[in-house]
Amino acid sequence: MLNPGWLADAVRDSRDRTMDLVADLSDEDLVGPMLAVVNPLIWEIGHLAWFEEKFVLRQACGEQPLLAFGDSIYDSGAIPHDTRWRLVLPSRDETLSYMHEVGERVAEQVLRADATDVVRHFALYSVFHYDWHTEAITYTRQTLGHPAPKLGGLTSQEGNAGGPSADGPVEGDVDVPATTFLLGATRAEPFAYDNEKWAHPVEVPAFRIARGAVTQSEYLAFVDDGGYSNRVAWSSDGWEWREATGAEHPLYWRRDAGRWQRRHFDQWVALEPHRPVIHVNWYEADAYARWRGRRLPTEAEWELVAASEPGAAPPRKRRFPWGDDLPAPGQANVDWAAMGTVDVGAHPSGDSAFGCRQMTGNVWEWTTTTFDAYPNFEPDAYRENSEQFFGSRKVVRGGSWATRARLARAGLRNYFTPERRDVFAGIRTCALDR
Repeated sequence: MLNPGWLADAVRDSRDRTMDLVADLSDEDLVGPMLAVVNPLIWEIGHLAWFEEKFVLRQACGEQPLLAFGDSIYDSGAIPHDTRWRLVLPSRDETLSYMHEVGERVAEQVLRADATDVVRHFALYSVFHYDWHTEAITYTRQTLGHPAPKLGGLTSQEGNAGGPSADGPVEGDVDVPATTFLLGATRAEPFAYDNEKWAHPVEVPAFRIARGAVTQSEYLAFVDDGGYSNRVAWSSDGWEWREATGAEHPLYWRRDAGRWQRRHFDQWVALEPHRPVIHVNWYEADAYARWRGRRLPTEAEWELVAASEPGAAPPRKRRFPWGDDLPAPGQANVDWAAMGTVDVGAHPSGDSAFGCRQMTGNVWEWTTTTFDAYPNFEPDAYRENSEQFFGSRKVVRGGSWATRARLARAGLRNYFTPERRDVFAGIRTCALDR
């Protein structure tokens, strides 16, 4: 059973973090240019409050709408993407007021002694919905070249915007024996998305997987070796994408006076050798792996290494690579703690049972798996969450530096179309010899 006090705090925290992420932006910034990979932020933050009101206050609690016109402007399932820039929306102050009122009412509802499990379930669902979007708002700021967000109580760790690196790379592979693995959420998980339901046995042959994510210096070797013009390294779809875009290096890289730099929000900084490569799409990740004579992991391989506890009897899965508890300070780079990536060798206390590092946080990691349903799939109440994307997207796992700790379980599935480069995604590879 969910702790009502924790849940009420999470409701307010998810709302407040969203407000913090847009507080320094101008009214013009909150609209922004019409791009396929972003939403107008003034619409996006209002949508979050509408979603919470719809599922918790209106449907679970039976209350009347706070906005009589809310469904006509904030329903993402009914309003085409480009239309969102053409809507007549509440003002900034009206939107923030609406967000605040919805959050307070939901927090009060979950604290009621007679609150039902349904109310608390959808309150938690709404918290996580906020959490997905706060990461999206963060990479929207990166996409549009806004300054790094200023978040109360958070300070940048050393070097996230081009400073010295201290933790170095993580080299080598770990051997994983053949096994039958339960892929997906178990019934013991307090919350799971429809696309995680339910755990089912899969046969996983023996394989070897890298202990750490691919670094910027490792990826630079691919760039300097002409990897973007090497047709052999690319899949047919990947080569078609590369030819159409003319890409020659990762999205936010440039060569300046003979030195490589990357753009971190609105700053150009020297490329840090031991940070994970980030903002590469699935085609680039796959091409890099081919160039190295390696491959991307399957989703089942990734989750096995991140979540299983070898030797446990009976077999069990961990909620996080290190165990069942949320990350302790210094255990994972999540929640904007570093305001950017850290070296792939950082946070050794967060290693998985197999000895793989940073399988929670820092960068999402592409898998070779196409996003699809698990056996006996049934959509949740929010039907737009998963089913419409089956077959068209690739699975990423693990979370990034801007993922909320409470969301970044080892079993969490995320998914993007293979050409997306704006998201906080990187690479971990497997050997081909098994």
